[in-house]
Amino acid sequence: MSNDDHFRLNMMEGLSKFNSARSKAFWKEMINLLRGKPVELLSFDEIRERLRLREESYRGLQDIPLDKIVGSVGRYREFTRDFLPKNEKMKERWSRVYAQATSMEGLPPIEVYKVGDLYFVRDGNHRVSVARQLGAKFIEAHVTELPTSIELHPDMSQDELEDAAAYAAFLEETKLDQVRPHHKPLKLSERSRYADLLGHIYLHKSILEFMAGRELSIEEAAIHWYDNVYRPALTLIQKYNMMQHLDPSRTETDLYLWLVDHLREVREHFGEQAPSKKISDALVDFLKERGMPVPDELRREDDDSMILSHTQIIKALEDSQDQEKSQPDDTEDHDDIER
Repeated sequence: MSNDDHFRLNMMEGLSKFNSARSKAFWKEMINLLRGKPVELLSFDEIRERLRLREESYRGLQDIPLDKIVGSVGRYREFTRDFLPKNEKMKERWSRVYAQATSMEGLPPIEVYKVGDLYFVRDGNHRVSVARQLGAKFIEAHVTELPTSIELHPDMSQDELEDAAAYAAFLEETKLDQVRPHHKPLKLSERSRYADLLGHIYLHKSILEFMAGRELSIEEAAIHWYDNVYRPALTLIQKYNMMQHLDPSRTETDLYLWLVDHLREVREHFGEQAPSKKISDALVDFLKERGMPVPDELRREDDDSMILSHTQIIKALEDSQDQEKSQPDDTEDHDDIER
């Protein structure tokens, strides 16, 4: 049998496999819609824009796992998340790729972008689709990586993408992923609260500038905030296993925000006589409010909290502003005399 005959037979088999794949795609879409799971592939351009990916570097020819390919540059609407074909018009091309894949010739490598642990097809969507239908686990690819500290996963939903985008905006503003590249991700259950977290860092920046008598960059402030405010708070949260008292959907950063907000509310109510001034004090209050036993060791914690410094410096700023207001303005008096 000639090569052409083999190709025609493989092509006919490909047509049959395509029809089967199309049927799977239909039912997969129905099931995912009912379960509220993502149906389409992720759009690489949207991911790149939303996660603010700027740099890229070629990583060479690699064997990559097919189940980690979750998106496409331009054809993300033409396949399901499992790379099943959705359009009947794709039949002939898909079948030809199938025929080539099952021939002695095989398929050339595809081209992909890598973001985190996931891949997006730049060229070779049909090859990925066919390879998955043939039961392959890996495929050869030219890989170009776009580095990010944002955590991604194959079943990422649109809502999770919104969360990732909010965190990416926070990182771009603070540069925390650059100045502390191995930091533990600051996850929030409500993406809108990244604005509050950013506000904490800018407040910290103002306080540091007042103490230093000079202007600081946001990167300097983020480093100092992370090392001297956030990370010590996180250490106490983990030391006393505080997350066991919260709903599983809540995060350590959620609790951090609650603690800082609580300390601010206590100070606003009691002033400088506030009974709770440290993170450990706020943790004690947190447990008391929920009727939980408070460990004696937690009561004795002598954590050097920057929250106390915040209140002191804010008061100093207020006193300084009051003094400026109370001082007479010589220029204004002179103008009055002239008049």
